[in-house]
Amino acid sequence: MIRLGAFALVLSAMALAELFWPWRQPEAKARRWAANLGVLVVDSVLVRVLFPVAAVGAAIWAQGQGIGLLHAVPSWLALPVAVLALDLAIYFQHRVFHAVPLLWRLHRMHHADTEFDTTTGLRFHPVEIILSMLIKMAVVVALGAPALAVVVFEVLLNASSLFNHGNLRLPVAVDAALRRVLVTPDMHRVHHSVLRAETDSNFASCLAWWDRIFGTYRAEAVAGRDGITIGLPQFRNPAEQRLDRLLTQPFRD
Repeated sequence: MIRLGAFALVLSAMALAELFWPWRQPEAKARRWAANLGVLVVDSVLVRVLFPVAAVGAAIWAQGQGIGLLHAVPSWLALPVAVLALDLAIYFQHRVFHAVPLLWRLHRMHHADTEFDTTTGLRFHPVEIILSMLIKMAVVVALGAPALAVVVFEVLLNASSLFNHGNLRLPVAVDAALRRVLVTPDMHRVHHSVLRAETDSNFASCLAWWDRIFGTYRAEAVAGRDGITIGLPQFRNPAEQRLDRLLTQPFRD
């Protein structure tokens, strides 16, 4: 309920902000939102059915078994360390989904959106969501992450995804200050460029540090802030934005 409440609040705030401070005027917004939110519904039902206790349940189980790297660490220290470690794990997971061709076929559905707004941050193929949940649960157990840390991380991850995919035009100075710590829309927009060299950069989800530390940071697209083209070259037909086409996309060339 905490996660759902935070999600609804941030999604509503972002949708409102996009109306007043858009980066670009969106095209076919109603059709795209229907498809992207449809993917979210499919993902949510699958996760609820397959993982009724999800990552928080894995954390509670690991604590009960006394396993994990952070099991003997004081809770005041274990919580921030677990949140940082989980964010780092998501960074590397993201890189792997770009590097391995079979995983890229799943992940590319997220990149095939020809527009860029807060609902793009909800658009992940159900098979990718299942694999991501398995990876997250494995990391939680290996860490022995406190259940509270998992809740905090999932709220931050959801909020970050909605924010950094936002169709927002932040002042340059504000963006520059924020991206010292957090992934901003301008920073993450480069990751959704049609150019593969730019797509394979700026992998971080919440904290922007990881891209700088591991050499994957790109400050701006070659075409500049306003000239960037969003999406993938092979999925530019408007029909590819339908829900049925999105779900079958990994299985088509």
